[in-house]
Amino acid sequence: MDGVREATGVARWTGATDRTATPCQGRNAVVRRVATISVHTSPLDQPGTGDAGGMNVYIVEVARRLAQAGVEVEIFTRATSSDLPPVVEMAPGVTVRHVMAGPFEGLAKEDLPAQMCAFTNGVLRAEAAGPVGFYDVIHSHYWLSGQVGWLAKDRWGVPLVHTAHTLAKVKNAMLAEGDRPEPRARVLGEEQVVAEADRLVANTPAEAHDLIRLYGAGAEEVTVVPPGVDLDRFVPPAHGQDRAVKARARRRLGLPPDDLIVAFVGRIQPLKAPDVLLRAATAMRTTDPAIAGRVTTVIAGGPSGSGLDRPTSLIELASELGIGDSVRFLPPLPRDRLVDLYHAADLVAVPSHNESFGLVALEAQASGTPVVAAAVGGLPTAVRDGVSGALVHGHDPDLWAKVLGDLLAAPRLRAELAAGAVAHARDFSWNETAVSLLAVYREVVIQRRAARAAICSGAFA
Repeated sequence: MDGVREATGVARWTGATDRTATPCQGRNAVVRRVATISVHTSPLDQPGTGDAGGMNVYIVEVARRLAQAGVEVEIFTRATSSDLPPVVEMAPGVTVRHVMAGPFEGLAKEDLPAQMCAFTNGVLRAEAAGPVGFYDVIHSHYWLSGQVGWLAKDRWGVPLVHTAHTLAKVKNAMLAEGDRPEPRARVLGEEQVVAEADRLVANTPAEAHDLIRLYGAGAEEVTVVPPGVDLDRFVPPAHGQDRAVKARARRRLGLPPDDLIVAFVGRIQPLKAPDVLLRAATAMRTTDPAIAGRVTTVIAGGPSGSGLDRPTSLIELASELGIGDSVRFLPPLPRDRLVDLYHAADLVAVPSHNESFGLVALEAQASGTPVVAAAVGGLPTAVRDGVSGALVHGHDPDLWAKVLGDLLAAPRLRAELAAGAVAHARDFSWNETAVSLLAVYREVVIQRRAARAAICSGAFA
């Protein structure tokens, strides 16, 4: 978007010093080690249930690629089990540190603000146990982590880069029916992090616009870095092998071999709107019974957020709508099994009320499956309307039934969209994401060093 530069920011020297260095000594601009903060969900968790989702994938994929580029990454997350070791090597050069903060189990994300003091203490102690200048930059994910990063950056005298992933003001403006609004405490917490971060990383120009318009961020403090997709794992069938690959994938997942399959992948909660897909499948039975009679809807994921209030609500809804016989529920799938589901599906639906980006949409397209997505948040970036899939404006089940039905009835069009989906997904890769983030890290380190040098020059003038 206009006014948002690729690598800009305002460094603010706070007077924090290294334990043995003087404020004017500073550090060089080489980024050797990054402290990544992910308070409420561990990169080791299975995406698709609880609080684990696209953010987990983002942190894992970026950390691995930064490590491959020679940058060590230490990820701080809250310990949720007494069986977890304090430190786990997730991959060469990537360490996960489990921080004790509150009870291991039974603590909802909404309860975590009360544990921020304990978590921050654990992060600061880990840094204090290392040599001076152990971390060069902090990257926090989600507002809770941003609160911790804000305090740590002042103590360590290093810059803070923050990625919000979701924003309370945006979620509340696009709230699903029956969902709970985000509390005022979160809104205030996000505003504080936006004000204190040296750089804000947005997934899309739309998110950058939200940060500037709704949170008062300076355009020069926001950098757009799109997430990526694992192009080595999520691959389309080889030329001429489409039918064979689809058949094998359906056998492995126990899905009907000859049905038209529409898949939903993600956490089951009102925000993700899987109910819209079920209602659309029901509407198709009236508007296009010939197609509807061949459709199986697959829901892969587990309850999360306010969906935990009634974890069986989606199963109950399918029964109430009279389509329980044509809906298959699958548990959250590991990454390798997800490839099977994408290959098994004729379409993947992403009907969310809000998405900061939509990694599922990218994974499906990279696997050669067109996506039908709501035209919200970052999904218009993740899906090219009419090229790699279709964007639907609104959540009217009748409209969704029309779009899905038309595509399911047009195999040639789906084949064209499948080719477009693969080509579109190739524009996104985690390698590019990591390279762009490393450029951001280096720039904020340079800016902080320059700001420190300017202050010191004035002090000794």
